[in-house]
Amino acid sequence: MSLALSLGRRGQGRCWPNPAVGCVIVAGGRILGRGWTQPGGRPHAEPQALAEAGEAARGATVYVTLEPCAHHGQTPPCAEALVAAGVARVVVAIADSDPRVDGMGLEILRDAGITVDLGVCAAQAQADHAGFLTRTTLGRPMLTLKLASSFDGRIATGTGESQWITGPNARRAVHGMRARHDAVMVGGGTARKDDPSLTVRDLGLSHQPVRVVVSRRLDLPLMGKLARTAAEVPLILCHGRDADAELSRTWRDLGATLLACEARGGQLDPVDVMQQLGRHGLTRVFCEGGGALAASLIEADQVDRLVGFTAGVIIGAEGLPGIGAMGLSHLRDAPRFDLQSVSRVGPDTMHVWARG
Repeated sequence: MSLALSLGRRGQGRCWPNPAVGCVIVAGGRILGRGWTQPGGRPHAEPQALAEAGEAARGATVYVTLEPCAHHGQTPPCAEALVAAGVARVVVAIADSDPRVDGMGLEILRDAGITVDLGVCAAQAQADHAGFLTRTTLGRPMLTLKLASSFDGRIATGTGESQWITGPNARRAVHGMRARHDAVMVGGGTARKDDPSLTVRDLGLSHQPVRVVVSRRLDLPLMGKLARTAAEVPLILCHGRDADAELSRTWRDLGATLLACEARGGQLDPVDVMQQLGRHGLTRVFCEGGGALAASLIEADQVDRLVGFTAGVIIGAEGLPGIGAMGLSHLRDAPRFDLQSVSRVGPDTMHVWARG
């Protein structure tokens, strides 16, 4: 199962809206077939592994990281493919939370006389499939919020200088994280101030995550990097329903996808933004700020993971904080996360926190 999980991770960031599943077929102590969800979500992991195993799959054991699908979509159900191949046993990490499956895949296998074992490496599978599970149960993608800051929690000097607080090792790690998410998201203020490309660079990858910008008025640079590359790398703009119609047409003509979202208190409603992204099919979103967007997402309880990179530099109180105002008066009301890991990344530290 550990091998199946590692294979499944190869599809992370590339197979949405489908889950990144891994599958291994074994008999007599030999691996007969391997597969993982391919870019765009098809083919699924199980048919690939079965094709590699061929007739040797009859009587074999299958290890798969998520319950085989049971519904007819653009491909036949994987559960039925396993039955047709004559496998003897299927070991499943976790059940599928999609209402179209949710136990029915396991039922198809058991009704065919196949031995089914559920729960092997379940905790790791839950973590690997968190995006898919969040989307199918809550209607939104899993959200990771990243923050790179000084020792005293500042992301820039008082004059706005921020390049670079953390070192090249940390920046390379961030590009790796971008690649494992379906989308990279920033607020409109960050897009205007930094003119980011939001792409994965220097890793030799052939795919790019979707870029998402949250901007109520769509008042983004029309000559910036995002505009110039909108036709080449997918770009989603989450905007208010009162956004200028001419700007909307201009961005569509440039190649961007526009999602109209509800507003709340003068800003876009972060809950509706995340629901819209979920309906669009995204399962894993990597948010890189800015401060106002980060604060609104945290306040709305939309953040599942925090990733912090901390540098050994001190900027002082005049520096810019990484999280905007949240209106907290009492410490008991402050959102809390559970520490998952701490590691050294070059001269900096990386700490990962999960929703408590």
